[in-house]
Amino acid sequence: MKVISYNLRKHRAAVELSKLVDEHAVDVLCLQECDTRDIPQEIAGLRLAEATQRNRLGLAVYYRDNTFRAVEVRAIALKKSLHDYVLKPAEERMLGVRLRDIDDGREVIVASFHAAPLTALNSLRRHQIRTALSELQSLGPGLPALMVGDYNYPVFKEHLGQKVRDQGYELTLSDARTYTRYRFFRGHYDFATSVGFDIAHIRTLPQGLSDHLPILVTAEVSTSPPPTGA
Repeated sequence: MKVISYNLRKHRAAVELSKLVDEHAVDVLCLQECDTRDIPQEIAGLRLAEATQRNRLGLAVYYRDNTFRAVEVRAIALKKSLHDYVLKPAEERMLGVRLRDIDDGREVIVASFHAAPLTALNSLRRHQIRTALSELQSLGPGLPALMVGDYNYPVFKEHLGQKVRDQGYELTLSDARTYTRYRFFRGHYDFATSVGFDIAHIRTLPQGLSDHLPILVTAEVSTSPPPTGA
């Protein structure tokens, strides 16, 4: 399964999506900062599963409808930062979709995630990540789950990785940094947390109109038992 995650920077990079999907034969597309009033029902053969409704710039998930069926979707509002209370940029910061493979009937969960901005504390973002991962398991207990997106977590990722492993998930970074706008804040912002998947690799794709670079996740459902605590 190939999944692209892309923060569109206030929808500016939306014009690039069809080319990205075609060029990389994508199965699932997870978006952040997309204009939910101005997104199509289909992008290069991918069907819109759902988009968040409570904020204009939000999340969306697309899937290849000749491969999967969307069984259930769930948007979750997470603990707010001061930035959220004052500017109200986002209400729902996780959008999960339960997908059923048409051929073999196997189900997986894929989610788009957008953590609070850098003005918030890492502790708040860890709380958001922990809550989002718990909600994914309630969407499909025991199912393989992959959450990709903008984690806004450029430093102390080792600590975050341990917290994620404590929940039974794995944190995987891409092969190159994903954010380049500000000199002192460049680094890995966009990555994946997963359970029940073997991540072959995560590749940072060339930069387009966004200050974030899209990432391409290549993964398959694991044949080994999930770790304790998943």
